Amino acid sequence: MAVKYSEEFSFYSQLQFYYNSNRGKIRRNYKDITRKFLDYNDKSLNPSAFLRKPQFEALEMYVFIKEFMNNAQVHQMFENWSQKKEMFSDASYYTVTHGQMMIGEAQTDAQMQTVFKRMKKVSENYPNYIYALTMGLGKTILMATCIFYEFLLANKYPKDKRFCHNALVFAPDKTVLQSLKEIMTFDKSLVVPQEYARVLDANIKIHFLEDTGTTLNTLDDSNFNIIISNTQKIIVKKKHKEDSSVEKLFKSSSLLGSIYDEDDFDNDSDLMFNQRFQKLCRLSQIGVYVDEAHHMFGKELEKDLRSNAAQTSLRSTINLLADDLTRRGTNVVGCYNYTGTPYVNNQVLPEVVYAYGLKESIVHGYLKEVDVQGYANVKNEEFLANIIKDFWKKYGDKTYEGLQPKLAIFASRVEEANNEVRPAVERILAELGVPLSKILVNVGDSTITSNDDIRNFQNLDVEGTEGSKKQFIILVEKGREGWNCRSLFGVALFRSPKSKVFVLQATMRCLR
Repeated sequence: MAVKYSEEFSFYSQLQFYYNSNRGKIRRNYKDITRKFLDYNDKSLNPSAFLRKPQFEALEMYVFIKEFMNNAQVHQMFENWSQKKEMFSDASYYTVTHGQMMIGEAQTDAQMQTVFKRMKKVSENYPNYIYALTMGLGKTILMATCIFYEFLLANKYPKDKRFCHNALVFAPDKTVLQSLKEIMTFDKSLVVPQEYARVLDANIKIHFLEDTGTTLNTLDDSNFNIIISNTQKIIVKKKHKEDSSVEKLFKSSSLLGSIYDEDDFDNDSDLMFNQRFQKLCRLSQIGVYVDEAHHMFGKELEKDLRSNAAQTSLRSTINLLADDLTRRGTNVVGCYNYTGTPYVNNQVLPEVVYAYGLKESIVHGYLKEVDVQGYANVKNEEFLANIIKDFWKKYGDKTYEGLQPKLAIFASRVEEANNEVRPAVERILAELGVPLSKILVNVGDSTITSNDDIRNFQNLDVEGTEGSKKQFIILVEKGREGWNCRSLFGVALFRSPKSKVFVLQATMRCLR
């Protein structure tokens, strides 16, 4: 029987305790430019600093692991910590005499080995870290800030292998991909001192791979590229059909010859490498940033952690990229995963290095207070009538920061949204005397949702636009991960989802 350990135990909390206890000493090891960068974002030193406390704490942990821990794997840091070796030893200049191991000491050696084995099992040939900040705290801005820090240090210290010279940013789907445009438009001077922001503006090249046919036009061996892509536009896939006679005739003798040794695959049809992946293989010192990173582990996350289940295609693609870069004498510097939760079935994910939860975010005012109302039957017009009338009574004629409040209504299927929910909403609004132009339907079906509808959906928070006037948003498989709508004040689930994750993701949209 496997030895279990306390669910209250979390190595990331021990790392943070160690850092906070040694903060002044540790910072002396940082580069001068790093200290200036951190001071600029520290509200205790710069009251006008832009980052929220959770974002800044995560940035501190990012830098701590980078410059003090030298990009160590999580299982390496844990082994040193649990055995009190190196910088964690009692004889170390950085020893913590009061409080260190206060949780760990409650664990037996066998329990500690269980933790270590789990960490070791999911480790890769490159460092892999998870930053778990609950939805609405600004993970995209944090990601951008970390990339800016990397590029500043890489520009100043180009031979230091710890720093990323290029960044590959992955989104799991189109909705999240759109939210990552914030990296392109974000005012760098909010998180980067002005003199350094100018350096970044002069050097950074952003490649946004929005369309399937978009080619990646990076220059070979160039630096300071940020490639933002849907996972499917980069991913390496297995081939499921034979080449045609023409393809066989004109195909070069070795499709993968310049990338892999001939013995690595049975034949050239084993894998399909698209143009974008091959261009990435010609860059160096790549940092991989994964948004909504729980997709990285696949649909059955617990199985992936506890068995020898096949890896997700995204993880396999990153591993192939890392292998190829290693062959070329460079590397994937690290994979930095950003997600909303550090837990799976009440167990902390092995590679979490920072976490800030939902309860903390509400208590400290980063998210709105939530008023949950349960209904025995949500699949009828009475449910919609109660929700819409209550919403209109509270918010109908009000504006907040120049925007009209929105109510999102989630249906389970496109047909249900179009044939049941929309007609019901129209009848209810007609009864209230509300214009039907307040309705917006976004269901991913071009016969129902037009390009104008999509533009209006993207402009819900843009004051003065047609989209900002929409208040009743009917959705199917939209508006969950990556949807940042400040004017969203309520969520109605016209469905009985089995997934608690779906309920959390959908309802969290209105807490920002």
